Amino acid sequence: METAALASQSCQVGNLVQGKRCFYGVPPAFTSFPSYYLSTQQNCVMNTVGLAILVRMGNCLCAKETIKINGRRYYVRERLGEGGFSTVDLIEDAASHKLYALKRITCHSQEDQKVALTEVEYHRSLSHSNIVECIDSDLVGVPDLMGNRTSQVLIVLPYCQRGTLHDELMRRQKTGTHLDEVVVLTLFRGICEAVQCMHSAKPHPLAHRDIKTANVLIKDDLTPLLMDLGSVARARVEINGSSEARKLQDEAAERSSMPYRAPELFNVESFCHIDERTDVWSLGCLLYALCFYRSPFEAVYERGDSVALAVASGITKYPENHSYSEDLIELIKSIVKVDPNERPYLDSIIGQLDQLLNKSSGAV
Repeated sequence: METAALASQSCQVGNLVQGKRCFYGVPPAFTSFPSYYLSTQQNCVMNTVGLAILVRMGNCLCAKETIKINGRRYYVRERLGEGGFSTVDLIEDAASHKLYALKRITCHSQEDQKVALTEVEYHRSLSHSNIVECIDSDLVGVPDLMGNRTSQVLIVLPYCQRGTLHDELMRRQKTGTHLDEVVVLTLFRGICEAVQCMHSAKPHPLAHRDIKTANVLIKDDLTPLLMDLGSVARARVEINGSSEARKLQDEAAERSSMPYRAPELFNVESFCHIDERTDVWSLGCLLYALCFYRSPFEAVYERGDSVALAVASGITKYPENHSYSEDLIELIKSIVKVDPNERPYLDSIIGQLDQLLNKSSGAV
């Protein structure tokens, strides 16, 4: 039902900018985007988790590079994005001429390599129509800090020209046009389904930990694709002591964008239980952004005020004179609860979305 609804509302989403654009988890070295879209893990060697990347439009490579991945030959067409330790290139399959995005993660140590390969494993194990698919992968070289040698983890991903939800919302903000409510609900439901796949993973639930509009690609048929599996971690964590609390808090600072980060990750208590509802908070901020262009806490960041303090108070006000139903606003309020124990789980949220979609479509 949601696919049909989204297709029928494609005019509401608007003509997304076509061209050579792609966002595939390259930590930026330089960017004109707001800095909070970037993973603060760029200060670390394995800075590959932030998916709001620098995109260099029309940055064509003068010589056609050829690369082989598991025996399959590709032509490197152009550089799409680059950062301190990762790059993304547009590549063409030499046999089929189909276009893909190639993410190259440079690993300086065995630990770097382990983290990068874990990202590949999550791509393999988390198979869902709303999660970016890993087409192929390979490991080249052996890292050696003493010998100043590196390895590369290569990940072949689908190539999406339409960009991200962040792109679309920023374009709409410039013209003052909002997404139709049915489109908002349908897009959000697809994203929730992707996250639910992680939360129901076996043998233990997983959390994405960096859900935001810049980490959702849009396919040509307007299907949302959640990306940046480099930030994925075990969802349920028992914190026993200040050292464990500090470790998790530092990890969150590296991997979770501040305007979407759950309150309990800003100041992790010494003895507490963290679960998958950190993602639920982020989803609530994303739903707010789908309606009003940006996370409710982005303006706080831009002013240089304390995001941690603002998040601890929750969303205190909503824009006036909007066109969205009170049911949708109440859904946002029910998700963005400062106390994680008061937040619903995703199965409940998806059920509410189905009810709202039926209501919006005029179904009984």
